[in-house]
Order: sequence, then structure tokens, then C-alpha cells
Amino acid sequence: MNHLEKFIVSVDQGSAVIGIVGMGYVGLPLALEFGKKRFHVLGFDVDAGKIEMLNRGRSYIKHIPHEAIASAVETGGLTATDDFSRVRETDAVLICVPTPLTRHKEPDLSYIVSTAQTIAPHMRANQLVVLESTTYPGTTEEVLIPELEKGSGLKVDRDFWVAFSPEREDPNNPKYTTATIPKVVGGHCPECLAAATKLYDQIVVDTVPVSSCATAEAVKLLENIFRSVNIALVNELKTIFTRMGIDVWEVIEAARTKPFGFMAFYPGPGLGGHCIPIDPFYLTWKAREFGIATRFIELAGEVNTAMPEYVVSRTMTGMNQQGKPLKGAKVLIVGLAYKGDVDDMRESPSLTLLEMFEDSGAEVSYYDPYIPVIPPTRGHKRLAGRRSIELDDLERFDAVVIATRHSAVDHEVFVRECPLVVDTRNAVKGGRPNVLKA
Repeated sequence: MNHLEKFIVSVDQGSAVIGIVGMGYVGLPLALEFGKKRFHVLGFDVDAGKIEMLNRGRSYIKHIPHEAIASAVETGGLTATDDFSRVRETDAVLICVPTPLTRHKEPDLSYIVSTAQTIAPHMRANQLVVLESTTYPGTTEEVLIPELEKGSGLKVDRDFWVAFSPEREDPNNPKYTTATIPKVVGGHCPECLAAATKLYDQIVVDTVPVSSCATAEAVKLLENIFRSVNIALVNELKTIFTRMGIDVWEVIEAARTKPFGFMAFYPGPGLGGHCIPIDPFYLTWKAREFGIATRFIELAGEVNTAMPEYVVSRTMTGMNQQGKPLKGAKVLIVGLAYKGDVDDMRESPSLTLLEMFEDSGAEVSYYDPYIPVIPPTRGHKRLAGRRSIELDDLERFDAVVIATRHSAVDHEVFVRECPLVVDTRNAVKGGRPNVLKA
């Protein structure tokens, strides 16, 4: 029996130990799914606070209940640690770390590089390493593998296997979870693909093998660029239809009754989350290496990036109609998360809105039941430590901007008690004299 066959047997028997680096919105759900299938998972993270909470059976992500983590810990399905020397105990290591942009809109692969450098000295022969972080085509083979080989003294394909399998998490999606979303897998060699496919077969409804790591990396970018471009389209239509006195939300709802040839996308105050605002720029950057201009992708990025400014402009219009200037006004932003019913504020346009309103001279507060305090962020450092207000004395606000639509929030209270409500999410239905769509 060769080494690949032994690996496959250990996976089939559930005796393989799975290491997952990064216990965030991607890594933690993966860990829980493997734990449900009776694998033992070592969850690695540099955040000591997360490690302590996980080992106590506590969750720090809203849509993941404490009970799920407690059950995994109690049954031996999950052990969290910041001791990366324990990588040698694992049979497979899945890397789920952030891939943000620099302030110049270029890929920041520092988390991938540092992870590779950290785990490489502790690797052993016949391990599988899978990168799940979204990135440009070529990252696995041009960045990850060289770092692993250099730090471990091992050789890919001969001593260990490498694959890329893009994460497809949609936090708090009631229909699709980690287990019910098909998993795309690309391997560095046929044996690498076989090992990774066998592993993911244990926890997902279907695996989708592709010809290479670069192809799998490109699949993820296509998925998110598709969304970015279509959201940019409806955002641009929003500005046009608003000028014409047409409600873009009504147009979309009518259009989606067509049973073919149309897919509904919805406008908003800008793009947020860990994928759509970032991923298109990874391909744009890589395309320059081949002398290709990605005009369509960049135009979509420009449209979506301009949306917070449009919301501020619409708010100024609404206040002018009431004879009030924005400078010195009290503005409340409702919703800091990048989408409804989650506690994830990565790349949230609400943060940009908060700063833009303040830069215009307004006194700005925010309310979000899921984000009581703004944590430190790379791009909005001055906002760290700000706290969500209580929903009392709403009459003191000159304008309320609904930036995120949480189902737990009664948006009608703002309509009743505030002179101006700027609705960017169609949270308030029907025409109201003090509601302005933006």
C-alpha cells in the first residue's frame, strides 16, 4: 500500500487528524463539519482569545451557536490551539486565512506567506495542505508551495500533497451551509487532487474536481466578479431610475417574475464582506502581468465604490428639502454589518458612510444589535471603540440612514419618530413622505 492509499484509508476510517489554520467565518464551520463526521480537528489561530473561547465551548460568531462548539469540544471533535508545532500531529492542513487588499488595491498575501512559514518547519512527509483563501490564479504554486518547500525541506508531489479549494461560505444563509454547498477542488498533481477530493467528500454534498490549482483559484474569482459586476449594474440603474422618479426595487421585483434569462441583484450603499469588494482586484492585479486591462471589472469597482458618496448626497438632498444643512446635523446609521442578520462588518460600507458623514460636519451615531462596539480595522482606525447607541430619544436625530437591514430591527420606529429616513435597503415599504430611497 503506497502513501496515498494509506492516506485515503485513514480518511475513510475517520482516523485522519485535520488541522485548520484560521478559526474565523470559514475555518470554524469547516472544523465543525469535520467534527460531526468524527474526525479530530486541531483548530489553529494566533488569537488567544478565540482559542480560549473555543476550548470553553463558546462561540464568537453570531450564526454559530455555543451548543455546536460545546458539542464538538466535548466529543473530542475539536481542540483549539495556538501551538503550531502540533501541525506535525495532523494528516491534512487546511489554510483559511484572510487575503485583503493593500491601500493601493493590490493583493496582500502576507497572511498566506506567514502561515506557510509558520507551519513549514513542523510539517512531515505524507501530509495534505489545502489553501482555501481567495486569491489570484497562480498563488498556490507561485507563493504557497515555494514557502512550504523552503521551510520544511520536503518536496511537493514527492513528500506531501497540495491543493486549492475555494471557500464558499455565506454566513447565516438558511438554505446553504458548508455541508450542502458543492466544493471545487484543484490539485497540484493527480495524487494531490485525489487526496483533497477524498477528504472533502467526507463533509460536503458534492466535490467538483478541476484540472489545476489555478483553475480552482479562477473559479472563485469568476463567482465573485459575476456578483460585483451585476451589483454595479443595479447600483447604476438605481441612480438613473431615481432621477426619473422610478423605484428600482419595484422594477427588480417585477423583472424577477420572468422565469428565464434574468437573475435578481439588489442595490445598496456599497459593497461589503470578505469577497466581493476585494476579489475582483486580485484578478485585475494579476492580469497586468499578462498586459491585459480589465476595464469592465474596474468600472464595476468604480460604480460600487461610489455608492457611499451617493448615499451622503441623497441625505443632503433630503435635509435641504427640510431646510437643514448636513453640517452640524445629528445622523444615525442603522446597521454596521455588511449584510443583514450577521455580526460580520468586514469591508462594510457603513464604516465608510460613518466617516464620510463626519467629514461633512455631521454628528454621527450608529445602531447595530449585533455589533455593540467597533473593533480595530485596517481601513477605519479612527472608529475603533465606538459603541452602538440605545434606541431611545430618536427625535434628536435629523436623519436616519438604514445601511443594513436586520430582521430583528423594527424600521417603522424610525419612520414614526424621525424627520428623515434614508433607506438604502428597501427596508421600509410603501411611499412615505419622510422616507427617501438611496
